[in-house]
Parts: sequence; C-alpha cells; structure tokens
Amino acid sequence: MTGVDPSRLDDLQLMKELETIHRTRHDTLLYGSNDALRAHNERMAQLEGEYLRRNPRRLVSAGRTREGARERGCGEAATPGT
Repeated sequence: MTGVDPSRLDDLQLMKELETIHRTRHDTLLYGSNDALRAHNERMAQLEGEYLRRNPRRLVSAGRTREGARERGCGEAATPGT
C-alpha cells in the first residue's frame, strides 16, 4: 500500500487526502501509466471507503440519486444548496 493507512488519518487529514486524490484524478487517467492508474484507483478506493465508514449518515442530495436524476431538468444543479 502507498501512503498512510486511511484509518490512521484524522478527519482533517482524510479530507485533505481525498481532495488531493480527486484533484489529480483526471491527469492520472489521461497521462499516467497503467501502474500509476492502478495505484491511484486503489488509494482512492481506500480513502473513499474510510470516509464512508466514518460518515454512514452523510447528506445525500436527492438530485444525486437515480430518481432525482430522472426528475431533474436539463441544467439544474444536483448538489445540495446550489
């Protein structure tokens, strides 16, 4: 495994790691080697899994569900508060 075990990160560190990995995702997909993409996928899954474990009751926007997407008109925001 690359990086600190996500379960050992405090909440602030976990969010910082998630923000970083999501920010670098596009470039890794477009320009990274297969090994780099595989490592990125694994690390992202670990970090996201830890986030979900810690936040099982996180806010879910109705617009981000299948039913909400069907009801959403073209151009409507799908995130809370937007």
